[in-house]
Amino acid sequence: QVQLVESGGRLVQAGGSLRLSCAASGRTFSSYSMGWFRQAPGKEREFVAGISWGGAVLRYADSVKDRFTISRDNAKNTVDLQMNSLKPEDTATYYCAANSRSRWAVTTSIEYEYWGQGTQVTVSS
Repeated sequence: QVQLVESGGRLVQAGGSLRLSCAASGRTFSSYSMGWFRQAPGKEREFVAGISWGGAVLRYADSVKDRFTISRDNAKNTVDLQMNSLKPEDTATYYCAANSRSRWAVTTSIEYEYWGQGTQVTVSS
């Protein structure tokens, strides 16, 4: 099993940047593919970005492509989400998730077994 703790969310102005971090417990972190999802009030949880176990395969939602970058450090058991050019519509609770069944980046939330508690990102206009 793995436990996930997100950090880095806060209030930021539109056009600004934030870096979210997810710290994972457990000795098998490198065998998990990882993802970031977000959920805005009244909306369903949506995929944001995913990264394969080794970090070679990256996937992004169209809405964040060219603005967000996912990365991981298997030595430190962390996965980060660098968010640039933030927009008010990026406002949401952001969740880190881990998938032990596939080493490749996947986009559907049902594939992920482990979730963090979320970190709030608010982008003001």
